[in-house]
Amino acid sequence: MSKQVPETIKKQSKRSFNSKEVKKEKNEKRMKLLKEIQTKAFKRAEKYEKEYLEQEQKLVELKQKALKEGSFYREPEPKLAFIIRIRGIVGVPPKPRKILQLLRLRRIYSGVFIRLNKSSLRMLHFIDPYVTWGYPDVETVRALIYKRGHARVNHQRKIIDSNEMIYDKLQKYDIVCMEDLVHEIFTVGKNFKHANSFLWAFKLKPPVGGFSTVKKSFVNKGEHGNREQYINTLVKKMI
Repeated sequence: MSKQVPETIKKQSKRSFNSKEVKKEKNEKRMKLLKEIQTKAFKRAEKYEKEYLEQEQKLVELKQKALKEGSFYREPEPKLAFIIRIRGIVGVPPKPRKILQLLRLRRIYSGVFIRLNKSSLRMLHFIDPYVTWGYPDVETVRALIYKRGHARVNHQRKIIDSNEMIYDKLQKYDIVCMEDLVHEIFTVGKNFKHANSFLWAFKLKPPVGGFSTVKKSFVNKGEHGNREQYINTLVKKMI
């Protein structure tokens, strides 16, 4: 006569089987989702690259047209800036210190993206002696996010090591991969605020060769203040 299996053992075995089935189903769904994200990321990367090239070509054509007509082409006002803090806390008055904290520039050599408007330009005026800033191109934005990008996840700093992390936090804004994030920041899209908040302030290294003098402005052969497109050269030295 065979020994009867206790009811508790049967229930445990059933729970274990169900648990494995649930886990298997979750893994299958996750793998399917990752594949979908990867496919979407590839298509969007191609789309954005085409968009950037078309914009660049259009700019060249407009400049050439203006030159032929004997006039000058005035480029649209920049919408994006990248700011780097280049001085410490010693001797910083309360108001500029508060603005630096508000912009998340709490440490020397930290950097952030900001949308340029009347309000942000006014803040930059107050903190000008303690930062350098300019207008990043798409390659600089991409390099910063890919090489130095960290995300704010549950108030913690996490390296962005997969598209899945971006998808989990920003999918409701139709930002599902690295190139979406780069595009949203560079174009200052309608969801720029959410994309920028997702990014932790960039921690950069001192530039190769160091700074000449941080007490003089860039236009006076120093370092602080607006360096326009030359911010791209500086960022390359600090990534």
